[in-house]
Amino acid sequence: MSGTTFITRARVRRTMADEWHSLPADDVLRRLDASPLGLNASDAARRLARIGPNELVRTARISPWRILLAQFVDVLVIVLIIAAIISAVLGTLQGELADLYDAILIVAIVIMNAILGFVQEYRAERSLEALKGLAAPKAHVLREGGIVAIPSRELVPGDVTVLAAGDRVAADARLLEAAGLRLNEASLTGESQPVVKAIEPLPRDSFVGDRKNMVFMGTAVEGGRGKAVVVETGMATELGKIAGLVQQETKEETPLQKQLDRLGRQIGIAILSAAALIFGIGVLRDPRHIELMFLTAVGLAVAAIPEGLPAIVTISLALGLQRMIRRGALIRKLPAVEALGAASVICSDKTGTLTKGEMNVRILLAGPRSYEVTGEGFDPKGTVKADGPLADLAADAGLRNLLECGVLCNDATLKRERDRWVVEGDPTEGALVVAAVRAGLEVGVVRTRWPRVAEVAFTSERKKMSTLHAA
Repeated sequence: MSGTTFITRARVRRTMADEWHSLPADDVLRRLDASPLGLNASDAARRLARIGPNELVRTARISPWRILLAQFVDVLVIVLIIAAIISAVLGTLQGELADLYDAILIVAIVIMNAILGFVQEYRAERSLEALKGLAAPKAHVLREGGIVAIPSRELVPGDVTVLAAGDRVAADARLLEAAGLRLNEASLTGESQPVVKAIEPLPRDSFVGDRKNMVFMGTAVEGGRGKAVVVETGMATELGKIAGLVQQETKEETPLQKQLDRLGRQIGIAILSAAALIFGIGVLRDPRHIELMFLTAVGLAVAAIPEGLPAIVTISLALGLQRMIRRGALIRKLPAVEALGAASVICSDKTGTLTKGEMNVRILLAGPRSYEVTGEGFDPKGTVKADGPLADLAADAGLRNLLECGVLCNDATLKRERDRWVVEGDPTEGALVVAAVRAGLEVGVVRTRWPRVAEVAFTSERKKMSTLHAA
């Protein structure tokens, strides 16, 4: 393929960014100048050189020094800095330790305020790293007819990627084949239930969450298999668009910032006016003591400054901030804590925000008996009780058979990541595995004893999955 042809195709690709789901698979391949057998190495290298690597980038990196300096531009903070300088000068000229102590106290308050604000804003600026963590490090693609594993940053539009259970999607792609393919798109749409994929074209105005013939960067394959041709990479993907929005800097001030700025100006004007009035009256009464009246006016001005106000505001906001951090909230600006507290209506996505996106089995029915399952989330700590006492798998063949079937006709695995338990696979299947573990069943032993030899994947028509195991 010539360079001119590829540039033309690239322009078409950009204009078609929101239309790939509405095209038949053959048209998608033709527009990308690609083949179901994938690209060859030289063609992929040319595309990579022209389009760039498949990775999330910072659109505008904010320097830590800039974040730190921004903590000192508040009106009230500027008033405090001026007060500290005047107190230090007066203390040095008059030999008054009290004035020097006032200056040190004011400087300490300003520094504490700056440190708290800097730490929180710097932590929020690094939120892009969390999005980068969703990207897959490797991708399996067809190159010259064979499946090879390549770094995901080397993916280019036109690559055909092979998807299997447990994989993380490395770029936005249009499905060419799907066999019982189910993806967890909670990281993109917030929906905890896996999405069953298909390959048929969809209406052009379909929302991202309804594009069943597309797979998106950062989402996870929970079951089935599929092949898809890459259509968007890097910052052009849906996850890349989110990364770009995260980095956008807004200048809007919170209500608290507006009120404090207004208060700072009012205090500044009132103090300067009072000091000028006192100085003027003193000079008119006795012009021989101009220096004394100046020092008196300055001293009264410094004394009138409420240097404790920023400290009280900062500490109050910091306490609220710490409570929110413990609950997983990320606050970019410290004064935003007050703005959130003043909100009367909050519109929020449910899954992963108000809920955890973790399924739990609560009741098991085996024959005429019912069992209560206790425990939270995917943590295997919990119990299975039969009308009060703990269930005994050795004595209850019906319950044991039920749990063994739930574990065998199941693709989910339970594992520990750092300090929490997670499920790889469908959340519903994961809940069945967790229930079996809580009952005392050894999942690995059961799956080893009866290995799977065949499978009929879940479909929306059958509404079930079937597996065959060796005895």
